[in-house]
Amino acid sequence: MCGVVGYIGKQEATPILVDGLRRLEYRGYDSSGIAVFGENINVVKSKGKLVNLSEKIESLGKFSGNLGIGHTRWATHGQPSDLNAHPHMSNNKKISLVHNGIIENYYSLKAFLKEKNYTFYSETDTEVVANLFDFYYSQNKNTLDTLIKVMSEITGSFAFAIMCDDNPDEILAVRKHSPLVIGIGEGENFIASDMPAILEHTRKYYLLDDEEIAVIKKDSITILDLNKNQVNKDVFEVDWDISAAEKGGYDYFMLKEIMEQPKALNDCISPRLVNGDIKLDDISLTSDDIKNINRIHIVACGSAWHAGLIGKTAIEKLSRIPVEVDLASEFRYRNPILDKNDLCIIISQSGETADTLAALREAKRQGIRILSIVNVVGSSIARESDDVLYTWAGPEIAVATTKGYSTQVALLYLVALKFGYERNLVSDAEKSELIENLKTLPDHITTLLKQEDKVKALAKKYSTCKDVFLIGRGIDYDAVQEGSLKLKEISYIHSESYAAGELKHGTISLIEDGTLVIAVATQANIIEKTLSNLKEVKSRGAIALVITTEGTHTLDDATDDVIFMPAISDLFTATLSAIPLQLFAYYIAVERGCDVDMPRNLAKSVTVE
Repeated sequence: MCGVVGYIGKQEATPILVDGLRRLEYRGYDSSGIAVFGENINVVKSKGKLVNLSEKIESLGKFSGNLGIGHTRWATHGQPSDLNAHPHMSNNKKISLVHNGIIENYYSLKAFLKEKNYTFYSETDTEVVANLFDFYYSQNKNTLDTLIKVMSEITGSFAFAIMCDDNPDEILAVRKHSPLVIGIGEGENFIASDMPAILEHTRKYYLLDDEEIAVIKKDSITILDLNKNQVNKDVFEVDWDISAAEKGGYDYFMLKEIMEQPKALNDCISPRLVNGDIKLDDISLTSDDIKNINRIHIVACGSAWHAGLIGKTAIEKLSRIPVEVDLASEFRYRNPILDKNDLCIIISQSGETADTLAALREAKRQGIRILSIVNVVGSSIARESDDVLYTWAGPEIAVATTKGYSTQVALLYLVALKFGYERNLVSDAEKSELIENLKTLPDHITTLLKQEDKVKALAKKYSTCKDVFLIGRGIDYDAVQEGSLKLKEISYIHSESYAAGELKHGTISLIEDGTLVIAVATQANIIEKTLSNLKEVKSRGAIALVITTEGTHTLDDATDDVIFMPAISDLFTATLSAIPLQLFAYYIAVERGCDVDMPRNLAKSVTVE
């Protein structure tokens, strides 16, 4: 979603803002802009890539000031254009603000302001807020009181950074349902929607909670609630280096993050395997709590939802607890049936996903215990959960998740095994065997990554395909759903995933000469059935690419190309099959000239519904 950055201090604001926006490009955007306070507020903004903004700034000459705000926009109201880009200003140019989120009642507010003779030049909801702020500020001449009044008038989600022409020594910041951090410096302070934007300047920051206001000056940060009571906040400190958010010699962040998966899996799994047992951090679930769980609801969006499907298979197999996997965007609208002994597992890489956060709050409203799986420490989902398991994947910059997804799956494996053991359904011997299998995942992924050149060649071979179908059975079907998403989101090839047994119930009618069908076939007890399905599509002209485990000797004429994975317990194959599917999608996207890290129309963190 949109990126927000702000600076106040002694340095020139413009280069800090532009560099901060550059570090937020991974979030996805269609336009950008900055407002810098010199003798007055100067705004420059541009449609398209950040380089367009940089060139525009350079053409304007001196753009000086020690106070400013910046923004990368992902369109929600109005098409991408210079006019619709942020920052937005009030009619009299006294108020400038940037916004991440959506104002749901902007239309009625706009009508109200038109009656007060305000004119609107953009199609955005944000310009409405700039003028609404000006309207109330003209009555009380107090920026803090004005912001509180504005917040009482608007509904929706937002993170604002606001400058007022009368206050050349402060920025106001506030959030509700959209992420915002306040970076703490010496003689300078910062605002950002995500820490990579300001990590070159500070490692210390405050996390704003909903409806908290930060009054930011170069030498002070004051955080207040809506009653203007000062709020004491914990200071967080980033524990990873700025180099972790740089490409490190790779052409794209996505490839770098694919290659980081052995380390990410090791960092996620190893600390939780202690003396032959599984320690799920400091979660408050007791052995009796686990035994009394009636049902588990896994709630997530996108790739995290696909991880949840694998989690369902693993948890039901090992613990025999019924599991429902819900799309977060549907969960609270279907009036879910929840029981006081249910557990809700919330999965989100960013910990700020709007639909997932809303689902969490609905489950909490009904009194259900929440266990979250997130990557970002101190994120909204983490803070609002009863328990949290961090993936420890490190910063993930590419829009298409790789190591974030793999570590989510790994944590769900650990949960499944822990729950199964506590419910006396997994013996000591079985637990030891499965733990040993888990320990091998990082090394097996390293082995798979050595097949990069082979996968790259296959990607080149099939890069002109118009339609690709991915099939599997059991946990392989869970895995191909994520593989299909990867292919479509970064290469723009039409791709669909199906349970292999469902092909003959309609989908096989889409198969024609040259259609690529990718089968993941790793489950020993049903591999023959999947290969039979492959023969069906090959007899209708399809090309078959199979991903399977070493030692499979029954492929005969069922495949045109094959990628072999190291042998591992059937339960854990989904982590390994993700690797060639990620590499395949990546190299097809590169071959087709796509912007791999920032695919069109997509954003890294979706903070609006």
